[in-house]
Amino acid sequence: MQTANVNLPITVTVRHEQVTDALRDHVHKKIEGLHLDYPRIIEAKAILDVQKNRFIAEVILHCANHIHIEAHTEGKDMYAAIDETVDKIARRMRKHKTRLLKKNRPHRNESIRHLEERFFTEDALDHPEEAEHDPEPFIIHPDNYAIKTMYKEDAIMQLELSDRPFVLYKSARRGCLTIVYRRKDGEYAAMDIKGE
Repeated sequence: MQTANVNLPITVTVRHEQVTDALRDHVHKKIEGLHLDYPRIIEAKAILDVQKNRFIAEVILHCANHIHIEAHTEGKDMYAAIDETVDKIARRMRKHKTRLLKKNRPHRNESIRHLEERFFTEDALDHPEEAEHDPEPFIIHPDNYAIKTMYKEDAIMQLELSDRPFVLYKSARRGCLTIVYRRKDGEYAAMDIKGE
């Protein structure tokens, strides 16, 4: 499992002072150490400013789904300002994720339908003519799946927040059932389900 942001583009800008390798490495290490579950970071910018013994650090994250998270702190030295700013960023990321989880939490009576995973025994499938009536399925892993009406952007957000391989929803724009899933290359794909 990936535990750090690998090859994350991080831009470090220093105003009114020369940037040192140690300072740049510290910024990179702190930002790359931010948790990965949500939101996914696409690019990070750190702006460090020194004004008459005032050390100000600002971090701006550009994340997936057009999410921007930023924070700035004034500290007693630049390293302390960077550490506190990254801590603020981490808290804001957690708060953002919690807010989204609460918003997307399914409520009891809001579902359109529940899908059940059903399997048939090989005998029923191999010899359907011998069965007197329709074969009885047996359930391996019962799992209720609430189908909600939402937009594709919300479905992608829900996919990022869960560990499911796909999200099935009713499209608020087109009114049909749609599946959003993550492809092997990391991009998202959507497929409409239409009846005959």
